[in-house]
Amino acid sequence: MTGILIADSNHLIRTGLSTLLSRHPEFQVLGEAGSEKQMLEMVRDFHPDLVLIDFAAKDFSIDAIPRVLRLQPKIRFVAITWEQTGITILNALRAGVNSYIKKDCDAQEIVDSVRETTNGGRFFCGQILDTIRREAIDVNDLDTKEYSCAPVFISVREMEIIKLIAEGYTNNEIAEKLFLSPHTVNTHRKNIMQKIGVNNTAAIVMYAVKTGLVSPNKFLFSPVN
Repeated sequence: MTGILIADSNHLIRTGLSTLLSRHPEFQVLGEAGSEKQMLEMVRDFHPDLVLIDFAAKDFSIDAIPRVLRLQPKIRFVAITWEQTGITILNALRAGVNSYIKKDCDAQEIVDSVRETTNGGRFFCGQILDTIRREAIDVNDLDTKEYSCAPVFISVREMEIIKLIAEGYTNNEIAEKLFLSPHTVNTHRKNIMQKIGVNNTAAIVMYAVKTGLVSPNKFLFSPVN
């Protein structure tokens, strides 16, 4: 039997998840934590196998996950939250989340996520999978030592480089335009990808469009050579 701890600041959500999971004899809900502090106490007291957590909820943070893992390294995490931006998913996975679903998933997806994660696998609902594919996140190649929920700071120089990358310029061309060395441009490119949580040029272009650095019309109506 899998011992489960539900961690969410919303009482109704905790009750709903507890009721849902209790219908399955393979699961045992050991407790419900309404804050990060309660969750840490319950992990110490109950030694759950899995935590179902909204790390973005009030009185919780992504930092709670590595704290729990320091107490119980073998524990498994399913994140269940409204958040689905690429950088949020990436940081959650780096922090130690195994599976990630949205709060508007259907009941069967929630049960499947817990079951699959308990068995040592990963589970992502359809909406999260779409984000992972769109943002080119490699869930099997993560630097688990580096994560943060702090706002991403992009310097003015990095903004210039993102814009030029999105407009199709090569590293050498960007270096000439900005009076930099190609090596410096390449270093900026690597730093940019790390900051925004992507690993290819297409994802940088998408970031530039989303943040308004370039217009999508540039790509729709650019002349054909």
